[in-house]
Amino acid sequence: QVRLVESGGGLVQTGGSLILSCATSGTISSANRMSWFRQAQGKSREYVASITKSDTNVADSVRGRFTISRDFATNTLYLQMNNLRPEDTAIYYCTVAVGENYWGQGTQVTVSS
Repeated sequence: QVRLVESGGGLVQTGGSLILSCATSGTISSANRMSWFRQAQGKSREYVASITKSDTNVADSVRGRFTISRDFATNTLYLQMNNLRPEDTAIYYCTVAVGENYWGQGTQVTVSS
């Protein structure tokens, strides 16, 4: 059974930074893709970034501001978010594809203007 727990969300002013973490348990390979998604109130879930041992991908909407990283020894996932904007306000979820997709419960990020 794979479990994911996000942390690090909070309230920050425009231009500020946050680091999100996603702790995992269960069997996860470095080849399994781990990703961040976000969902703003009243909107559909949006892809943010993903990473495997061999590649990293970041959505155009956050490229240059957000950096995804992963500790492959523990399969802890991170999202460094810089120069935050009010439109980044959302619940941020981590997910891993291990046969099926597993999701965490999410962490709220609120950016004040």
